[in-house]
Amino acid sequence: MLFRSPREPVGCNRQISRRRYLAEQGMGLGAVALALLLDQEKLLAKPAGISQEARQFDLLPKRPHHEPQAKAMISLFQHGGPSHMDLTDPKPELTKHNGKETGEEFVYSGVATASRKLLGSPWKFARHGQSGTEISELMPNVAECVDDICLIRSMHTGFNAHEINIRYFHGGVPAITGRPNLASWLLYGLGSETQNLPAYMVLTEGGIPVDGVRNWEHGFLPAQFQSTVLRPQEPRILNLRTPPHLRGGPQAQNLQFMQALNQSYQKDHPGNHDLEARIASYELAARMQGSAAEALDISQETKATHTMYGLDEEISREYGTRCLIARRLVERGVRFVQLFMDTQPWDNHDKLLTGLPKICRRTEKPTAGLLKDLKQRGMLDSTILHWGGEIGRLPVTEDHGGPEKNGRDHNGQGFSIWLAGAGIKPGMVYGKTDELGHRAVENVVTPNDYHATLLHLFGLDWQKLVYHHKNRSENITSGRPARVVSDILTQPPTEA
Repeated sequence: MLFRSPREPVGCNRQISRRRYLAEQGMGLGAVALALLLDQEKLLAKPAGISQEARQFDLLPKRPHHEPQAKAMISLFQHGGPSHMDLTDPKPELTKHNGKETGEEFVYSGVATASRKLLGSPWKFARHGQSGTEISELMPNVAECVDDICLIRSMHTGFNAHEINIRYFHGGVPAITGRPNLASWLLYGLGSETQNLPAYMVLTEGGIPVDGVRNWEHGFLPAQFQSTVLRPQEPRILNLRTPPHLRGGPQAQNLQFMQALNQSYQKDHPGNHDLEARIASYELAARMQGSAAEALDISQETKATHTMYGLDEEISREYGTRCLIARRLVERGVRFVQLFMDTQPWDNHDKLLTGLPKICRRTEKPTAGLLKDLKQRGMLDSTILHWGGEIGRLPVTEDHGGPEKNGRDHNGQGFSIWLAGAGIKPGMVYGKTDELGHRAVENVVTPNDYHATLLHLFGLDWQKLVYHHKNRSENITSGRPARVVSDILTQPPTEA
């Protein structure tokens, strides 16, 4: 096909290539496309030993392995490691022996301030709901929702460092970088529910959490399964609006012309799915110009909804806004939304007495508001909500010079997370730690089990969800053992 450059006068018959056209066309996306194509030129060749025709990489809806219960997920990741014995896992024996030395063996991160003095929780626990689940007084709004959540008190990683466990929770393998996030695996296996918004969206606080962009990387999976990160304030997506002189007819004609180019190129180069996936991302950018602005506009929500998310309180407004946006995104077909916080605010090595209540006040009401809102809109039937961090805390004092200054060190041996919605048994406590809250001792759950269970709820078998990378078949666990935690599901998997 022959094309006239948009920069040439009418009547000029200078022939240009498709690539040249993409570089010169007036939408602004073409230059980006060209840069990506040049940067990724090596991907135009067929990978050794793999049929390129068999590699269909797009975000069109895919057939799951079995009937799914979940269509979407919101993950509220709590960087730093919430103190389970102060929030979700009451330990009367720990309180009883507060201040006493223990002979228990611990792995310390803060060796210089380590101690063997037991630190009982200074906060009271009470039973809530019909389930009678015990929750700390620091989480009064979540306590109202215990009959809708499954509280897992037996999470175990076996490691104490933040980055090792963060990568374990997100990528399925401890410490290793370059692994795809759970969300990227979901997009690879299922595609997208919407063609007008990105399928995987990340909402940050403004800075970056510990381990940076690795929290949401797509690893070795193709680029269309990566996340879209929203800015913490307006405009949350830069360059979303079309320049005035290109709006309406000019934009429509330009997109139609690009589509004709794409179809012609695809006809001449069948099986070049990597390149076509990149082109599809630019088409999505055009479609987002209307849908994204509407999805991010929380002014459409009622005052009661704003109050439920804590938007009327300064301390919880920022987190509550992101929780509300997360609901609006899922409501419009986004597959996976993750919320992250700057640095690691739950990492209470010191000043536990003031630091833990503060982070609870920032996040606890919005978290409960999101859960209540999903339920009242009927979205909890198809949406999974996750709350939890990468580790817990130790039951002994990290001594910084007195009760007001002391805190708790890392603990990957046993801690809590909770899940709700879409096939998760509500009003349930699963597993337990020992009497001090140090080690998971019953119904132990690893991040690999967590991944296998979530994929199952989305209709995917974690062992069959495979990507061929560097001449080997990879799945989310990379060969590590995993199990679907059937006891926490409303419909346990049937035996094959």
